[in-house]
Amino acid sequence: MGVRLFAARYTMQLFASLAAMSQPHIVAFDPVAFQLGPIQVHWYGLMYLLGFFFVAVLGEYRRRRGRLPVTREALGDLFFYGMMGVIVGGRVWYMLFYYEGGIGWIWRDPLALFKVWDGGMSFHGGLLGVLAAGWWWSRRQSLHFFDTIDFVAPLVPIGLGLGRLGNFINGELWGKPGTLSWAMIFPDAHAEDAAYAASHPALLPTLQQYGGLPRHPSQLYEMLLEGVAMFVIVWLVSLKPRPRYLVSGLFALLYGCFRFAVEFVRVPDPQLGYLFGTSWVTMGQMQSLPLVVIGVVLIAMSRRAPTLPLANI
Repeated sequence: MGVRLFAARYTMQLFASLAAMSQPHIVAFDPVAFQLGPIQVHWYGLMYLLGFFFVAVLGEYRRRRGRLPVTREALGDLFFYGMMGVIVGGRVWYMLFYYEGGIGWIWRDPLALFKVWDGGMSFHGGLLGVLAAGWWWSRRQSLHFFDTIDFVAPLVPIGLGLGRLGNFINGELWGKPGTLSWAMIFPDAHAEDAAYAASHPALLPTLQQYGGLPRHPSQLYEMLLEGVAMFVIVWLVSLKPRPRYLVSGLFALLYGCFRFAVEFVRVPDPQLGYLFGTSWVTMGQMQSLPLVVIGVVLIAMSRRAPTLPLANI
């Protein structure tokens, strides 16, 4: 009984502090960066383009330092196949695991797979697409698959960070209601805000005052962790030649841990919700756990693996 009373008092204090917080920032950016005649260029698309650009530039920098024994043209092929892998893999994986209504689209509306303008991309699917492209390209170049993946891994966080910035600009994939000073209001979450406030009456004044409930900007958390932090760590580790599997394993381990952690404050996809009960385990967490395991295994394997010598470019 004492525990319940303490929990009730703590909840009331939490809601009271939220109601008393200063004016939160409202995330209401125009998703269209600019327009060229009838063509609208969206910020999210620009983030993808910027990501591919920086990956190509830094990839060429690593190649010129002898980190992969291939020509510039061959590296360009790798990036092209990788780009296609991100798009195709990310879209197909989303449609299989996240699409509203389940996989029934396969026989009811198969063309939905190509409606990319409706949104819907998955990192885990994009990662599988990149791995498939890397495997095929590595066979053509007679390279060990993981030498290729170790080369690419330090570049991927750039695209991840920019993609999450695009999510933030779009005002999507928001976090749970929070009381932190940097909590923000997402206008597109108004329906969820109203439903949440209806079950927590103490938040109704906040909803009426601000037109929404302040939420964790989980997109920015992911940008900082999966983008900035991962890039700095993996890039610094990869500055010197490392044993095979180490860089790839570090990437998988960090991403799995960071994504799993952020999911605790990120609202799960509404069509899926929580996989166990009302607040336990999201699809993002389920798909990130294997990456943690794979990362640990690869790092362990690297202790007895050879190191790819620098190429004479």
